[in-house]
Amino acid sequence: MGTNYLCPRCGNADPRYVGYRNGEPYCRKCIGFSGASVEAKHKNTKGVYLKLDYELSEEQKNLSAQIVKNFVRGVDTLVYAVCGSGKTEISYAVIRYAMSKGMNVAFALPRRDVVIELHERLQAAFPRNSIVAVYGDHHERLEGDCVILTTHQLFRYPHYFDLIVMDEIDAFPYKGNDVLDGIFKTALRGHCLLMSATPSKEVVKTFSTGAHQMLTLHTRFHKHEIPVPKTIISKGVLKFIFLAKRLRNYQKERKQAFIFVPSVSLSETLFSRLSLACKGGNYVSSKRVGREQIIRDFKAGKYSYLVTTAVLERGITVANLQVVVYQSDDRIYDAATLIQIAGRAGRKASAPDGDVLFLADHESEAMKHAISEIKYCNTFLQNML
Repeated sequence: MGTNYLCPRCGNADPRYVGYRNGEPYCRKCIGFSGASVEAKHKNTKGVYLKLDYELSEEQKNLSAQIVKNFVRGVDTLVYAVCGSGKTEISYAVIRYAMSKGMNVAFALPRRDVVIELHERLQAAFPRNSIVAVYGDHHERLEGDCVILTTHQLFRYPHYFDLIVMDEIDAFPYKGNDVLDGIFKTALRGHCLLMSATPSKEVVKTFSTGAHQMLTLHTRFHKHEIPVPKTIISKGVLKFIFLAKRLRNYQKERKQAFIFVPSVSLSETLFSRLSLACKGGNYVSSKRVGREQIIRDFKAGKYSYLVTTAVLERGITVANLQVVVYQSDDRIYDAATLIQIAGRAGRKASAPDGDVLFLADHESEAMKHAISEIKYCNTFLQNML
């Protein structure tokens, strides 16, 4: 019996993950996804006002127009663009178009911290429309002109969205998760715009052929190079001494910094040591209570540095930010992750430069690959000048 069962939520057809309750089949892969769901309803066309305090670059305008054209023609699009190129802003035109037609629109991301930040940005960009955030324990309101949500929450919207914009398709926990991918496909009844700075070879291959299109943008919107990471080889206590001295220098220069670490436990222990040598910091991780407020306080200038795990790897922009990856040779850091982390620096036109330091016992292959890829992307800008 299980061989003929196809899960209507995640698309699982593997009989090994099919159970039976009172003689009825159910999927054991996505059994943990439960809660209120939404049925698609007809919506009328409506006016949409897009408010931008800046002008898109010519490249951004061209890509934005092509995305809208693809969506109207029924073509799914992948935007392969470097960190800091303005991927989010490139998506605004197609979001505006879909909302104006009364379509159901979603902007999905793997991580709740980025959903929270993006909700504020889209609400500011579309001040006259209802922009709703759905994540974790924040799901009292499920419908609006545009729903910003984690990929987990897509289970609430079977065959609902005419447009799904999904950023960070290469990020944990979505990457390589067939259940989340199946839920995404079930929620999409129309067409999608996928975005990534580090898409997998499989995704690039898919969007390079057939009824799809891949658009590329290898330069940042402010037309400055991406800061190239510098490798610092140091071991034991010398690594800590180097970090403490560098942080004190940043504080003197009134520059804020992220110190990325590979584990939750190290975020706590490193901060406890750093706080003795460098006051004015804090730490965040997926386990840190109140981390949203800590991040807001950091952006407001309350803290000069944050020790952080991968929760701040993506989706946050801070002017004049310096980046240190502590133990960057840890095997948890693949090249794509290191590229994303490096992409936190130099994102603002007012401060397009910044340090990116790989602090490690030795130079890993992932570190070498990340540095090589960033240099390669910078060649596109050099060729334009």
